[in-house]
Amino acid sequence: MTLGRHGVLTAEEARKLAKKQLGSVAHGQDPAEERQTRRKAPTIKDLCDDYMERHALPNKRPVSVRDDRSMIEGIVLPKLGTKKAEDVTRRDIETLLHRMKDTPYRANRVRSLLSKMFSLSVAWGGRDDNPVLGIEKFQETKRDRWLSEDELQRLSAVLEQHPNRKSGTIIRLLILTGARKNEVFKATWNQFDLERGVWTKPAHTTKQKRTEHVPLSQAATQLLLDWKVQMADSGDYLFPGKAPEKPVHCIKTFWKEVCAEADLKDVRLHDLRHTFASHLVSNGISLPIVGKLLGHTQPQTTQRYAHLADAPLREAAEVLSQKAGI
Repeated sequence: MTLGRHGVLTAEEARKLAKKQLGSVAHGQDPAEERQTRRKAPTIKDLCDDYMERHALPNKRPVSVRDDRSMIEGIVLPKLGTKKAEDVTRRDIETLLHRMKDTPYRANRVRSLLSKMFSLSVAWGGRDDNPVLGIEKFQETKRDRWLSEDELQRLSAVLEQHPNRKSGTIIRLLILTGARKNEVFKATWNQFDLERGVWTKPAHTTKQKRTEHVPLSQAATQLLLDWKVQMADSGDYLFPGKAPEKPVHCIKTFWKEVCAEADLKDVRLHDLRHTFASHLVSNGISLPIVGKLLGHTQPQTTQRYAHLADAPLREAAEVLSQKAGI
């Protein structure tokens, strides 16, 4: 076993190190083997590879896998990739996340990813602890953008005149159902019972990985009936892509165009889901019913719209004024 180079270590220092190592041997340890084991210990890159192969790819949706891969390649590996997984400390994680404080949402996603990877490392015997535990998340300001009635009318007018009927129908269906964009993009005709007006979303297409039976409004049902006539014999997908056997996957250019023409500022496609929920709640529909339509499994998820449900509060506030005749 080599202790060091002559000139770097003095003879006396070498003797002390040798005695220490011989003492370890006397207690049944093998310093040389421990050093070899240490050299072969997995790095963060190895842990990331294991995470993708053993957890992400078998268990997560493709969009989540892409997001994980993006965070790993763009953030985790450049900062921690060469470190031994067992050597990463809480301070290392805090330093990485602190550099992302201006993007709190992304920082929290990276924190969750690292926490999952280290918890798996503990389960696989690579570490004794998870260094992410105890690190607080950044405060996130929830986006609260939804289209007013006037904005919806302007958008509808632009869609009515636009020659791209496919993308226009996608936007209308998003507005009328509050569905997530990937649920609409990948929807197939066999998911819809247009006689009963029900959309059955298979578990593998939903965020919560459970089957959802969503009632459709008359307007949504009629929209789909009209679209089915236009798309006769076009295949399984409601909205086929350039290759008919695959669904459309992006309408960013179209959305940018119609937003500009309708004079809509700072609106994302996902805001149409917020629009659906916000208008229902503000018109007196209860939060549990709205949550059911959105496919929420936790009541607190729908609670973000509670401030819009002020009609019952306003009625309650009017009671005393009526009684007092004021």
